[in-house]
Amino acid sequence: MIRVLLADDQRLVRAGFKSILDGEPDITVVAEAADGTEAVALARAEKPDVVLMDVRMPTLDGLAATRQVLTVAPTVRVIILTTFDLDDYVYGALRAGASGFLVKDTEPMELIHAVRVVARGDALIAPAVTRRLIAEFAG
Repeated sequence: MIRVLLADDQRLVRAGFKSILDGEPDITVVAEAADGTEAVALARAEKPDVVLMDVRMPTLDGLAATRQVLTVAPTVRVIILTTFDLDDYVYGALRAGASGFLVKDTEPMELIHAVRVVARGDALIAPAVTRRLIAEFAG
């Protein structure tokens, strides 16, 4: 069973992700955080396999929270989620140690796939973002 922690300051967004993920036989949402500080505390306490982390949250943003989560629970994998696929967020997420980066308009099956991919130790970046990273790297 893949254990997931949801970290997003919008309750409705968390509820949507929870509904999608809990519908899968091999995934369960074990905790929800409304800000980065709470996400770090819950990651330490719950030891989830994957954290879905919003990049913009109060008290502690998702990038800083990712760094702290990986310090207190080094085996956890983090997927950064954002409404904005800005390059600064992508680079910041990768520098913070995130294993994945998705935009919130991702299809539900892509979200489920990303959780499974990251849980098994691989990495995943949204295809549109990957295209830009490749162009940046090649240029």
